[in-house]
Amino acid sequence: MTVLDTPKPDWVTEDVAILREAADRFFCEELAPHIDRWEDEEIIDRWAWDKTGAQGFLCPSVPEEYGGPGGTFAHEAAITESLQMAGLDSFGAPLHSGIVTPYIVHYGTEEQKRRWLPKLVSGEMVSAIAMSEPGAGSDLQRVATTAKRDGNGYVINGAKTFITNGLHADLIVVVAKTDPSEGAKGVSLFVVETEGLDGFRRGRNLKKVGQKSQDTAELFFDDARVPATALLGTEEGEGFSQLMQQLPQERLLIAIHAQTFIERALAMTLNYVKEREAFGQPIIEFQNTQFKLAEAKTEATIARVFLDNCIERHIAGGLDTTTASMAKYWITDLQQKIVDDCLQMHGGYGYMDEYPISRLFRDGRVLRIYAGTNEIMKLLIARSL
Repeated sequence: MTVLDTPKPDWVTEDVAILREAADRFFCEELAPHIDRWEDEEIIDRWAWDKTGAQGFLCPSVPEEYGGPGGTFAHEAAITESLQMAGLDSFGAPLHSGIVTPYIVHYGTEEQKRRWLPKLVSGEMVSAIAMSEPGAGSDLQRVATTAKRDGNGYVINGAKTFITNGLHADLIVVVAKTDPSEGAKGVSLFVVETEGLDGFRRGRNLKKVGQKSQDTAELFFDDARVPATALLGTEEGEGFSQLMQQLPQERLLIAIHAQTFIERALAMTLNYVKEREAFGQPIIEFQNTQFKLAEAKTEATIARVFLDNCIERHIAGGLDTTTASMAKYWITDLQQKIVDDCLQMHGGYGYMDEYPISRLFRDGRVLRIYAGTNEIMKLLIARSL
């Protein structure tokens, strides 16, 4: 699995290890062969969601009574690592399973859980969360999208941008103001079914530096009427609190992504420097190469131990916002440093699109931005001082 020599962490129990092996086979054999085509077409085929759901690799922590496997975040982490190690960095399944679905699990009414969770588990529905707006990124209190009560429903107006799974999603958790005068206390979450929804439209598939096959889109709500049952939970004004409670898991997932980028970069670079020769000897024989890789392996090992500890704390219910912010910011920063060094050791070939290290370089850059920029992470950490 990895070039590191760390012992198997406690969170990788026997059933988690078995799940990981099955996921490794599935992602490598069934989906990874299509990566280059999806990159060219700039979108992943919808059947990939159906097949992943049919194999049981979506929403592993959804309780059995709602059609899920009844697992824990350990199963979520194992599938996410497997997905990333297979090179499927643009597949939005971790967001669908580990970020969006938990909102319904934790805050949905019984009716909402039974209506949506089985379809999310099977892949019949693809989900997204619409937080960011053209004028509001990390500062969620500045959200301008509104949801006004009107008769037996709500009317939503606003624009969202940078929405992962934006083209495929047919179930979207929308952050909106139900009472603009109340600031954070006026924020509510709505679970919006997009099929046949008048007033809802998708914008373009955004052109990005990396993660080309990820359908990242703009979404528009122009007097989009949704039923009262679209409000997540039963009370207005709970949205900001709900978001804050779930953000540590989102940031932990980003840290997992970054760690797998690091370990993949190290593995492919070790292979390259052992085979590639310069001045009559393999590149690995040069002291600079050895020192750079020794440094990278040391830092990667520190990151892995910290990450595994965070995962174990989260499974036990004890991962706080400050520590999750530390993991997200530090491991994503480290990922960019190590991947950059690894690309440098590939020389000119590292800058060529046909070499996987170049894709890691561009696909990983966004990890320092989304789920809250690393500057925001430092502000959150500073509050604990």
